[in-house]
Order: sequence, then structure tokens, then C-alpha cells
Amino acid sequence: MIPDWAKEMNCAVTVCDKDGIILYMNDKAKETFAKHGDLIGKSLIPCHNDRSRAIIADLLATGGSNAYTIQKNGQKKMIYQSAWRENGEVAGLVEISMVIPEEMPHYVR
Repeated sequence: MIPDWAKEMNCAVTVCDKDGIILYMNDKAKETFAKHGDLIGKSLIPCHNDRSRAIIADLLATGGSNAYTIQKNGQKKMIYQSAWRENGEVAGLVEISMVIPEEMPHYVR
């Protein structure tokens, strides 16, 4: 059995299927969206604006990834979204959201 390695991570992890139905949220994701109740089994599409919906549709169609930073509730966050696959076919998306410092070192290696 594979452990739920993401359960107690210090970043929010949300997984949806190819129809945008939320399959998994780790503890941090559940905490982040607690005011919306239990979202597992619900569509994430209504929670997004038209621009975001278009990005989600593109990621699901192309199997791509998307990364950006936001400022929310006084915290800077990095959002990384990527398709996940099953037997080579896009099966949904994973989003990882993590708080990052205002100034972050960048290294060229």
C-alpha cells in the first residue's frame, strides 16, 4: 500500500479527474477551502472565472502544465498545475499551492 505522502505536507494538493471533479485534497487544501465545505466529489469548474476555466480546459486537452505566483491574504504563493495520466491518457489535473517568501533565492546550476 502506498502511504498518503501528501496528506500532511505544508502545501495544498488538490487532484481532479478529466471532468474537473475533485478526487483528492490533502489536509492543507481542505483547510484552505474549509469555508466551502467538503469539496471532494464536486466540480472545481464553478469555482473559477472564464479565464481560469479556459486554462483548465487547455491543460486537460494538451496534458500541459501551468505555473504562476499570487498574493492572497497577505501571503505570496506559487501555484503549479499539471495534468496527470493513466495508461498514457490525461486523467485529470493536480494543483500544488505553496506559500513562498516575498524574496526567494534563485540559483543557476
